[in-house]
Amino acid sequence: MSSLCAALEQSFGDKLRQVLGDWGSVALFVSTKDEKFGDYQCNIALSCAKRLGVKPRELAEKIAEVLRSGEESCFSEITIAGPGFINLRLSEAFLRAHLPAAYDGGSCALSSCGKEGTVCGFAPRPETVVVDYSSPNIAKQMHVGHLRSSIIGDSICRVLSFLGCRVVRQNHVGDWGTQFGLLCAWLMDHTDASQRGDVDLSNLEALYRQAQALADEDPEFHEQSRRRVVALHNGDAETIATWRYIVSKSLSHIENTYALLGVLLQSEDMRGESFYNPMLSALVEELQQRYPAGSRPLEVAVSQGATCIFMYDADGKPLFKGADDEPQPMIIRKADGAFLYPTTDLAALRFRLTELKADRVIYTTDIRQTLHFQMLFQAAALMGWLGEGQKLEHVTFGTVLGPNNKPLKTRSGENVKLADLLHEAVDRARAVLKTEDDQGQPRFSEAEIEQISRTVGIGSVKYADLSQNRVSDYVFSFDRMLAMEGNTAPYLLYAYARISSILRKAPDSLWQKAEVAMADPAERRLALHLARFAETVEGAAEGWRLNLLCDYAYSLAGLYMKFYETCPVLSASEPGLREQRLRLCDLTGRVLKTVLSLLGLDVVERM
Repeated sequence: MSSLCAALEQSFGDKLRQVLGDWGSVALFVSTKDEKFGDYQCNIALSCAKRLGVKPRELAEKIAEVLRSGEESCFSEITIAGPGFINLRLSEAFLRAHLPAAYDGGSCALSSCGKEGTVCGFAPRPETVVVDYSSPNIAKQMHVGHLRSSIIGDSICRVLSFLGCRVVRQNHVGDWGTQFGLLCAWLMDHTDASQRGDVDLSNLEALYRQAQALADEDPEFHEQSRRRVVALHNGDAETIATWRYIVSKSLSHIENTYALLGVLLQSEDMRGESFYNPMLSALVEELQQRYPAGSRPLEVAVSQGATCIFMYDADGKPLFKGADDEPQPMIIRKADGAFLYPTTDLAALRFRLTELKADRVIYTTDIRQTLHFQMLFQAAALMGWLGEGQKLEHVTFGTVLGPNNKPLKTRSGENVKLADLLHEAVDRARAVLKTEDDQGQPRFSEAEIEQISRTVGIGSVKYADLSQNRVSDYVFSFDRMLAMEGNTAPYLLYAYARISSILRKAPDSLWQKAEVAMADPAERRLALHLARFAETVEGAAEGWRLNLLCDYAYSLAGLYMKFYETCPVLSASEPGLREQRLRLCDLTGRVLKTVLSLLGLDVVERM
């Protein structure tokens, strides 16, 4: 499967270059925004005419001749407008050849998406991509702040897998540090051994607050917790066993939240701070030896007792400066010998580049961590860690806001727990679901009600987030995201359920081998949008504009609704036309389901 633009470039690129010569990097073909100008435009005559010493319209005429010269014309109409705009209308044969499906006895190239090994017609990309996302802190419950990283990162992984990349998910969980020494002390030194199994570990955050309060008022417990931190870092067997117990209990709750949210992270994807901890001391010593004080463009020097990385440009000026205009350090070891998250991130990055063999490493975090990743990536580059073709990307996002346009909080001012938010979404979806028909008879079984409520509720939260400009803040509103009208998940899920209903009523399966209907303008508009599926996916992956997938799905559903209103399907005037329209319905449903899958949404057959 290739985009229409790529297919046109492949067909005419070499011939056009013979006319245009050194045409640079200007795109040859772009889609039009208004169908009165055709489907695509070739406007390169305007940019190349002066360089070639000819008038733009004369050059446009030459280009148009090339476009008409194909053995099998890709276009049903080619016109020149204004000073040299070339408007192109695709032929039905070309459109049919580039619809995103290839039937063979009813099978389709579009299958379940977002999982490794599923290419769905795209040529596999020989690329290993490590995606770092979600990254909750084990000692705290997941809250709304983890929502965007989890679902954006998950969608990125689904799109990459769909495009044929080998994707390695990495969940950099916070499972190490002084807070775990405190929790170990609470369980080992404060709780009676016979009662230890009764301690509620479902909310480690509350337990940690209790332990911290006790440490603040009880000097003996404060000393016990300090000793447990040392024992943990020194690998004491009993303390490590308790730490593992705490982590495993907490991870089970995190995994339940992932299952509810519908992200693909598994336990094997979790590689926490504890994994990299044994590497940190040797890493700092290595960097100190390789880049001693005075080295350029990177040096590792001690500043106010802390071990720091400083980076400079070719003129010896600091690449990063603080508010006081002094060189901004990347601190990798504190004066007391403790390591920081930049140290762990350096170790993790090297592991991903060398051990996981990543061609690309993508991090998804909120925009506030921009400076940290700029320094991390720059340090890796200056230290020569990046081999040929290896790339690092930081995918940022804005904040989820409440109705007061401030970060979403509970009424008491605490972070909204992610599980609570998701359960409320499911409950609200169930409340608005019409469960009885006009005669008062049940429309769904209890199991169906539960499945539909969960699919609509969770899908609404995810879609409302992904449909936003990724780097922008947005106001969280259940009423808006659960609306049946507008660019919402319920509207799209209803469109899919409507298509499924029509196909269930089809009298036979002859439509599976029929041609897609294109005679009516509504049919052709829908077919053209379906044919633009591939370039939409590729465009969304360029800069990770996942909202483009949402816009595509919303437009697809809208075009389908207009087609359905204009073109009778089951009651079509003749059987052949009915089969062609059923084929168009089926393909629309498959593409809509695929796009929603790339966004991490499930579908329902009835709604």
